[in-house]
Amino acid sequence: MSPSSAAGPGSGPSRPPGPPPGPFTPLDFQLVLLRRMADHNPDLVEDARHELGVSIADMREANRRWQAMLHARKGRAALSRYRSVLGQPEATLPRKIGDLECEALLWPVPLWPGLRFEVLLGPNAAVWNEWLIRAPGAPGPDLRTLADLTPWSCTVDEAARAFAPARPMEGTAPTLPHSLKGMGGTPSRLAFTAPDGETGERRPCVAEFTWGLLQRVSFPEG
Repeated sequence: MSPSSAAGPGSGPSRPPGPPPGPFTPLDFQLVLLRRMADHNPDLVEDARHELGVSIADMREANRRWQAMLHARKGRAALSRYRSVLGQPEATLPRKIGDLECEALLWPVPLWPGLRFEVLLGPNAAVWNEWLIRAPGAPGPDLRTLADLTPWSCTVDEAARAFAPARPMEGTAPTLPHSLKGMGGTPSRLAFTAPDGETGERRPCVAEFTWGLLQRVSFPEG
């Protein structure tokens, strides 16, 4: 038996610790958004990753660090976490939902120049909602038929308004005050009917969203 194989645990040279991770940046946050979308649209995510100049390992590491922040025992509150990562919001807007006076904080997302990341605060400054919305004043998509519902083409709110009445699928809406139910939130799936792009026949469908951005459309009848 060689001396190295006979050595006990801990007898070998210790590996010096790596450098501490840098601050979590807006670029890292964009990777977190993409990581959730990769299951639905890997090709789009791959193109976006190349546009940002990052590797798959970078995306995984950003997501790992984000999850660690979310679950840290002494982690920041949600709003403080977003401010520390994204900086001061680009805009702070009043929002009235039912009888509730709310506040919406908006941050730019360079990967999607026409969108903003919105954090919706309730009257007690608690974070009620976090999603991507169309930037104020930016032109939205012209949604008329199913053919217009391509991945990343629209937000939850835009699809719900274009193909009203739309309803959140049971079990997919976040926990929100009762007065917000059916009026906001970030449902991951919306059910509605929309005309077929070729035949014009109206078909029931389910649109799936991640962080408020359309990922895919499925059809219950197969």
